[in-house]
Amino acid sequence: MVSRVIPVSPFDLVIFGATGDLSRRKILPALFRRMRAGQMPENSRIIGAARTKMDSAGFRDFVRESMAEFEPTAKDTPEVLETFIAALEYTPIDAMGDAGWKPLKKLIRKDTVQAFYLSVGPSLFGEIAHRLHVHGIATPESRIVVEKPLGHDLASAKDLNKRLGECFEEHQIYRIDHYLGKETVQNLMAIRFANALFEPLWNSKYVDHVQITVAESIGVEGRGGYYDKSGALRDMVQNHMMQLLCLTAMEPPAKFNADFVRDEKLKVIRALDPLKVSDTVRGQYRAGGGEASYIEHAENPDSHTESFVALKVNISNWRWAGTPFYLRTGKRLRARMSEIAVVFKDPPHSIFEESNHRKGNTLIIRLQPDEGITLRMTIKEPGPGGMRLTEVPLDMSFADALGPDAIVTDAYERLIMDVIRGDQTLFMRGDEVEEAWAWIDPLIAAWEADSSKPAPYDAGSSGPEDALALLHRDGRRWREIDV
Repeated sequence: MVSRVIPVSPFDLVIFGATGDLSRRKILPALFRRMRAGQMPENSRIIGAARTKMDSAGFRDFVRESMAEFEPTAKDTPEVLETFIAALEYTPIDAMGDAGWKPLKKLIRKDTVQAFYLSVGPSLFGEIAHRLHVHGIATPESRIVVEKPLGHDLASAKDLNKRLGECFEEHQIYRIDHYLGKETVQNLMAIRFANALFEPLWNSKYVDHVQITVAESIGVEGRGGYYDKSGALRDMVQNHMMQLLCLTAMEPPAKFNADFVRDEKLKVIRALDPLKVSDTVRGQYRAGGGEASYIEHAENPDSHTESFVALKVNISNWRWAGTPFYLRTGKRLRARMSEIAVVFKDPPHSIFEESNHRKGNTLIIRLQPDEGITLRMTIKEPGPGGMRLTEVPLDMSFADALGPDAIVTDAYERLIMDVIRGDQTLFMRGDEVEEAWAWIDPLIAAWEADSSKPAPYDAGSSGPEDALALLHRDGRRWREIDV
């Protein structure tokens, strides 16, 4: 099964912070892969803009070195790589001043799609948007892309939305969350709304609970100073996990349309019950397995910042009242694993002996590392000896099910092309961001007022014991974080 590539219009994409880590690791390799797939028109251009003093020739050399490091397959198609390199331009720019903006204006064409990717710190978002506006570079058709963090709290999120809104209309602003570009996340909507099998059961009458897990095996080494000002709640829950929660819980939109989808996600956020501190767990990893502790990485012996969060979330609407959603995320856990597990209720009456009883079905949507879907079913164990029940997985990984020729694109590939197409379906709207912060802020304030430190947990474990108790008291268990 070969994926169908939909061409896009020619474009000029300006990457602010083009010499930075995100650009080198994700954005530029994603654009190269789209060119290799035949989706990036040859007369499109990628314009790097950063503080680094270099010319376009120097930037091309820089990108060639970056591709060798982060996209080693580029050497297999040298002619495509050279075409890609030829599409690059560069201009040094001062994001906080006036230097470089006139040359940038001369570089950008007016007869193509214009997109500005702000691969910079959030403190520069408003400044760059303002200068694109006052220097007459952006047009009413231009698009601007901003990365998380989208604020540090509700007040800062409102301020950021205000500053962006002074220069760009909402339909021009693309708040990117790479989790929404993952193939399996989008398949969640297809599973729900394109199949008659699941949607009638997708409610509190049949679903016992939902678990959303984003586990990371790495720690905060190399970014401990930044992370210590953020923590897992701000870094992961307010954005990535909130979006997974919304897509799992939302009502069917009338159409697969950007605002229709985002309207339904917003309704979920507004239906969330306020978080009780007793329904939350925060943890911080200790040294283990030859790895340093969080405290050592953060270089802050008095740190109260959490590297692990677990939450019990309730949604007060007709579909989900009485069905809890359990969220957990953390650093230095047993394995890298992200999944959504929809745990269905037991059958209302079992005709089998109690010793032969099996729990209800579970639908597992795996986001990483092996994207796919598993439905755990109860069947009769083969062989003589009576009716013995066992559980088996109906398993579908994209690599196995769709064949070796199937192209499962990187999230950034899909999202950048969506920007060029003008499709905002997989991007957050400003009111979504603000409502998510309004829900999270009271918990942040409660934690900050609490003098106790986060619960310690061993590096390489499944998290603190308190997280296990969060489900045990409800008669439930977390799914294992698989190695």
